[in-house]
Amino acid sequence: MEYKTIKLELDGAVATVILNRPEVLNALNSQLLEELSLVLDELKQHKELKVCIMTGAGEKAFVAGADIKELSSLDPMGATGFSMKSDRIKQKMDELGIPFIAAVKGFALGGGCELAMACDMIIASEDAKFGQPEINLGIIPGFGGTQRLPRLVGKGIAAELVLTGDIITAQQAKEIGLINKIIPREKFMEDVKAIALKIASKSKTAIIMAKRAIDYGIETDLRTALEIERDAFAILFSTEDHDEGLKAFLEKRKPAFKDK
Repeated sequence: MEYKTIKLELDGAVATVILNRPEVLNALNSQLLEELSLVLDELKQHKELKVCIMTGAGEKAFVAGADIKELSSLDPMGATGFSMKSDRIKQKMDELGIPFIAAVKGFALGGGCELAMACDMIIASEDAKFGQPEINLGIIPGFGGTQRLPRLVGKGIAAELVLTGDIITAQQAKEIGLINKIIPREKFMEDVKAIALKIASKSKTAIIMAKRAIDYGIETDLRTALEIERDAFAILFSTEDHDEGLKAFLEKRKPAFKDK
């Protein structure tokens, strides 16, 4: 399927979704959100996928925020619908079951920071910038920023970023636990893809169960979370990949997972 605001690249077990509005720093508008939703539907058809990289076109931004021109035309009902589009995208990402890596070059502000946080990990270039500057427009984050940011960096730091609208560097983002790694620009996508391929070399069943245990566990109390982990751990002992993984270890060779 052809998209106007998204590029999709498929390479075996790794998909790369490129948000493609570089002329406006990949700002999120309704068309991009709707096409991103369709891309996620398309990815469901590729059963061999194990990991998805999400990045922005051009060198200046992952996503510099929501499209201000569109936001300025919304009433409360329209704003609700716009926010719900992002909720549906996160839901579809979760339904796919595979991990998402946000590859952030340049700006990840507002909705861009929120979209990055919807992924399982964030890898940033040295010149990346992060922030939730919506307060400067008389509004607040509407794509999950007031909820995901505190879960990642703690209530106090999240409150500071949301209430001041400050923009922080990649190094500051790393120090507060918002991002995983900082990679030099000259080998950025190469290194991000290396991380994706490392994940893709594992058993898909184990990848899915690990992600599920992390995602569900973090939303509940520790006792319940440990039960979620225990169930996922036990289920994997019924799989062919479990048998192959342990056998390969004992035979001192690389496993040949079948992802069943």
